[in-house]
Amino acid sequence: MTSRSADRLILDAVRRGGPWLAGLAAAALVGAAAELALPAALAQAVDALVSGTPGGERRVILTALLVGVVVACDAVRVLAAGRAGARTALWLRRRAVVHVLSSGTALSRRLTPGEIVTRAGVNAEEVARTPEAVVTAAALLVPSAGSVIALALIDPSLAVTLVAGLVLIVAVLRAFIRRTTAASGGYQRAQGQIAARLVGALAGARTVAAAGTQDREARRVLAPLPRLREHGLDLWRLQARAGVRAAVVIPLLETAVLAVGGLRLAAGDLTVGELLAAARYVVLGAGLGSAIGYAARLARARSAAGRLDELLAAPAPAYGSRPLPDGPGRLELRGVTLDADGGPVLAGVDLIVPGGSCVAVVGRSGAGKSSLAAVAGRLADPDSGSVLLDGVPLREIDRRELRSAVGYAFERPVLFGETLGDAMGSGVPGQDGGRVRAAAAAACADGFVRRLPLGYATPIADAPMSGGEVQRIGLARAFAQAERLLILDDAMSSLDTVTERQVGRALTGGLADRTRLVVAHRAGTAARADQVVWLDEGRVRATGPHALLWRDPAYRAVFQGDS
Repeated sequence: MTSRSADRLILDAVRRGGPWLAGLAAAALVGAAAELALPAALAQAVDALVSGTPGGERRVILTALLVGVVVACDAVRVLAAGRAGARTALWLRRRAVVHVLSSGTALSRRLTPGEIVTRAGVNAEEVARTPEAVVTAAALLVPSAGSVIALALIDPSLAVTLVAGLVLIVAVLRAFIRRTTAASGGYQRAQGQIAARLVGALAGARTVAAAGTQDREARRVLAPLPRLREHGLDLWRLQARAGVRAAVVIPLLETAVLAVGGLRLAAGDLTVGELLAAARYVVLGAGLGSAIGYAARLARARSAAGRLDELLAAPAPAYGSRPLPDGPGRLELRGVTLDADGGPVLAGVDLIVPGGSCVAVVGRSGAGKSSLAAVAGRLADPDSGSVLLDGVPLREIDRRELRSAVGYAFERPVLFGETLGDAMGSGVPGQDGGRVRAAAAAACADGFVRRLPLGYATPIADAPMSGGEVQRIGLARAFAQAERLLILDDAMSSLDTVTERQVGRALTGGLADRTRLVVAHRAGTAARADQVVWLDEGRVRATGPHALLWRDPAYRAVFQGDS
């Protein structure tokens, strides 16, 4: 991802600060103006008190008021910065989460879950701090530029001395930002690698515990830690070097300006008050050196923005606006090819599933069964070829219509919502209670759900369920959602034989008004289907009734190998 696109994301983030960002900018500018006016007011007050000129008390009061304005602006700036950052973080995270969920499996094939979470969480937070850093760093230019002008009005030689020092400070800042951006990128990549490995380890926590490999797995998860430490040390070294250089330049600059001012005072060209004002203005002008902290924040934000922009740049599937015509749910695949890193997963698949039929997809592990199920309902787009539902390409169908027409059930369903009723009604228009209960009965889930104390209102976290019962909840959700096409991707693998037969009868009975595409590992499931599609290495090897294909020893071996 280019630095230019990352910078565009940062500018978008700055604009999302809303009215609080405007308040932050106003407070910063007013505070900077008050700081600029303060030395002049202080100089006039000192000169008036020293010389006994009338009006000295008023000038002291004005100086005190300016101090109050500076303090008040600092307080408003802190509040506005927090609010603007929170708004920006909300926008970035919402945008990232919506994009991730919209991209589906395409994004998860490119980035691990740990990387996705790190970019949408930690990196989004770092980018969200940009508005404060940008506004505050820009506000530092006001006292620096104003100090140069004020010194020029007092004595041009003082302004020339300050400008020479500011040039050195700007050079330090430029080098610091460039190097810190590179170091921040390495630090954030190491963070993402640790998060990715930890998420993977947590997913297999039972396996790790059963194998007794906790120590070895911990070492694997934390293997990038030395790189994280090295990049962190690089960041501290860079900041320390820049700070030391600024710390050397700033006192020398102040000393030089005061030396020149002292000479001018001795020559009678400056008053005591003007020298005092000059001393204060050089401190304000040299305050540009304090931008190192904000520059470090901007450098980290640029690196984080690059990682977040890479996430957001992953293409999400585009949907059309065509409605689905009335039809029986006829599914057609024309020359469908789907590639992966290791080669084609599906290679030129041509297939017609008649509307209202039940078709089982069988094959050995790696034959492409789940990939065919994914492209059939557009969880993935083929690299070439097309998929049509009732004569309309899936790419052209309105998203709401497509998701209402197609229902999916998986081997390991994830239950969403607060209660079991919510989980089964997810994706169902209005979460129709009658429709959900009918689907639960067809999935053999109604009985065990009703036996729970709260029934369908039982919180998911409080429901003690086996793997087979979770699968039945997932089946019920798919049965309730699918209006035209039902796709089961190994969704009955954890059911006992009796329950599997009952669900199988529902598939060929009460659900017969829908087209059913069932990825099957059991011969009994294939036997109940109207037709069987036999996949072998991403190609359709044969189609036909199970009884006819059963005569082929190679077909029988498919089930023997999976049993």
